[in-house]
Amino acid sequence: MNIPPSRALFVVGTDTGVGKTVASMLLVRELFARGERPFYAKPMQTGCRNPCDTDSDAAFVYRHVPELAGRDPAEAVGWCFAAPKAPLHAARDEMRGVETEDLVRSLACLRSEHASLVLEGAGGLMVPFTPKALCIDCIRAADARPVLVARAGLGTVNHTLLSVEALVRRGMEPAGIVFVHTKERSASPDLVRDNMEAVAMLSGFPVSGVVPPIENLLHPPDAAFAPLRRMLDVLDGVTTPD
Repeated sequence: MNIPPSRALFVVGTDTGVGKTVASMLLVRELFARGERPFYAKPMQTGCRNPCDTDSDAAFVYRHVPELAGRDPAEAVGWCFAAPKAPLHAARDEMRGVETEDLVRSLACLRSEHASLVLEGAGGLMVPFTPKALCIDCIRAADARPVLVARAGLGTVNHTLLSVEALVRRGMEPAGIVFVHTKERSASPDLVRDNMEAVAMLSGFPVSGVVPPIENLLHPPDAAFAPLRRMLDVLDGVTTPD
């Protein structure tokens, strides 16, 4: 009998709007397919008034993961603020402060309560969550491995290399680097290939692959899962990095 590994993966982005939530959804589905029972968590949600709103990342994940059907997305969200801003400023607009100690405690509790945990950040790595904590600080607080999500097209080399450098400076290495290619930000195959090559060569970390544009998010093609599957295979020792 194979016992699923205990793991916490923190999906972070090189910027806002790069595809973290889609990547998180695919990762959760892939972990379920491997026999794990992952818990998805969004410690900080901004840009919606309620975790069940249409604009909620947690609501999106819960709608598109069959195993989570009927569950309440509110269980996944630590703090929720209406303004589409960095959590520090969105909380300030509502005159609601988030204490760093409370945030750290909640992350530690999530890690201790769930053998398989997928957390999703907000914005990019250096987005302030509290006056004393950035998104990147939450990765270590959750005892998690970062999964870095980036755009596939123009500009991603700079953003991805800066993000990898920020992680390495704090003693962390990406568990995987995943490009997300969307119809809204289309890029030629040659450009995507060049970007993957540049990031791998200059960062020292391979890109796990590219999530292609997905027409039906309830039924993603197998190619959409491939980058997450490849990353997990490397983490589990099934394959070696390219």
